[in-house]
Amino acid sequence: MKRELTLYVREGCHLCEDFLVQLQNLLAGHTDTTLTLVDVDRDPQTASLFGLKVPLLVAPEGELCHYELDQVAVRVYLSTGQNPIKYQSHKGAR
Repeated sequence: MKRELTLYVREGCHLCEDFLVQLQNLLAGHTDTTLTLVDVDRDPQTASLFGLKVPLLVAPEGELCHYELDQVAVRVYLSTGQNPIKYQSHKGAR
């Protein structure tokens, strides 16, 4: 089944660059997954919504992780299509 991910980034952001490299390594071999990169600074509304959380990885069901790649959450999403963050308590959410 096809999976879609959106990664919100900012040009010149070292965290974003590192996050993208790690994510690309994790996605290697997942040909059924589409990754869209969005530069938050290209649109003022996007910057105001997501600018403080970059890098931010989002699935159609919502946020998977931000600042650091949560490999477990991404693997769960890739294998099940479900966002594990939606089912965690507030104490366990990242």
